[in-house]
Amino acid sequence: MAYNVTPTHIEGVLILEPQVFGDDRGFFFESFNARDFAKATGIDTPFVQDNHSRSSKGVLRGLHFQDPKPQGKLVRVSQGTVFDVAVDLRQDSKTRGQWVCVELSDQNKKQLWIPPGLAHGFLVLSESAEFLYKTTEYWHPEFEQSLAWNDPTLAIKWPRIQSNTGSPLEPLLAKKDAQAMTWLQYLDR
Repeated sequence: MAYNVTPTHIEGVLILEPQVFGDDRGFFFESFNARDFAKATGIDTPFVQDNHSRSSKGVLRGLHFQDPKPQGKLVRVSQGTVFDVAVDLRQDSKTRGQWVCVELSDQNKKQLWIPPGLAHGFLVLSESAEFLYKTTEYWHPEFEQSLAWNDPTLAIKWPRIQSNTGSPLEPLLAKKDAQAMTWLQYLDR
């Protein structure tokens, strides 16, 4: 397996494009190979949990993080399209409070490596999307927290989505995400 790895402006956040073999019958690619991942990224970390979610158009999940016990995540989409975002929370980082985004889809097969210490979220752009991710730490619900997706200080430029009739859709949020803390509240904790 070979990855094309593109660093982002946030240290440690990487966009990975796996080598895809396709013909008129379809395609094949290794979605993960620990040896090749370590060789391509320099990251040799065990993944302890795989997660799979399905969401409909307009669902916004995030911006989630765990503190303590932060999770590194390798994320991808197996069906549909999402706008994926990571926000740097690391105290010693030059890019603390900055965000990076990438469109992940079943068509482009891109993956995003998000190191521990970042918040993560995504917005479903297609009719539905299946989102898969590996984590370096187990999920601890007692440590899970959320940053507000629409925080004015972070100023994430989320794409506008429309219903099938062309009218604008407001993001569909879980209760915990609708009640998420702002960036300033996060800094004041």
